[in-house]
Amino acid sequence: MDTRQRTAYAYGLATVLLWSTVASAFKISLRHVDHIQLLCVSTLVSALTLLAVLVAQGKLRSLRGLSGADLGRSALLGLLNPFLYYLILFKAYDLLPAQEAQPLNYTWAITLALLSIPLLGQRITGRDFLAMGVSYLGVLTICTRGDLLGLSFADPLGAGLALGSTVIWALYWIFNTRDAMDPVLRLFLNFAFGFAYILPVTFLFSDPLAVNLPGLLGAAYVGVFEMGITFIFWLKALKLSRTTAQVGNLIYFSPFLSLIFIRIFVGEEILPSTIVGLGVIILGNVVQKRSEG
Repeated sequence: MDTRQRTAYAYGLATVLLWSTVASAFKISLRHVDHIQLLCVSTLVSALTLLAVLVAQGKLRSLRGLSGADLGRSALLGLLNPFLYYLILFKAYDLLPAQEAQPLNYTWAITLALLSIPLLGQRITGRDFLAMGVSYLGVLTICTRGDLLGLSFADPLGAGLALGSTVIWALYWIFNTRDAMDPVLRLFLNFAFGFAYILPVTFLFSDPLAVNLPGLLGAAYVGVFEMGITFIFWLKALKLSRTTAQVGNLIYFSPFLSLIFIRIFVGEEILPSTIVGLGVIILGNVVQKRSEG
């Protein structure tokens, strides 16, 4: 293995490791702040982190060349992510155990495939239908905590919000498909606009000045490692790798590592139905990926 590929794996593994901690960070932070405060602080921290990256890369001058259309597009994308996406996702984590919210959110790849049919004109195959069926069987396993025949949902609202967040996330990436802007600059603008949206909402429905130190530290961690530098690391890994698949497959380690961190740091007892359901969801994602290939 050459040095370039080893570096790609290092960036990829660092990204996966950091992403695996964020479900725990969400849940721990929500013990100290509400979901609106968490989004407000983490979005600000993320925007500042991405601004620092732009300065370090010498790309800050690119802001002067943006057109009104560029800013309008960024304003729309910022409404989707981070504002709506994380507002819904954080509320789902507030209602659900982390071990349930995290796997349900992992179905975004299947949601993306579904929405690509009407929005991008893509065709759906029999393998696609199989992937969706398999993944949502895993969702059902987690939501009912293994009681598939009884169909008794532990928290229907929380599960609905977690699944609903995948629609927002998928729409965000679909609308990004024709965006030629530098990805770091685009993400900075999205979070800058996202902060502009969440700040008045926080004053109206919560209190940004009431965030305590543990909540502030947790939100800062989320802003840096969920919304900020991990995206840069992942782009770097994809750029250095010989093929996307070589680092792309690393992402399947993340949800299982996440369950380990949830058990250690959050203290949740991991249910067998969560492990089985997550495995089924990942199987559906693998089937979907092969269909795309």
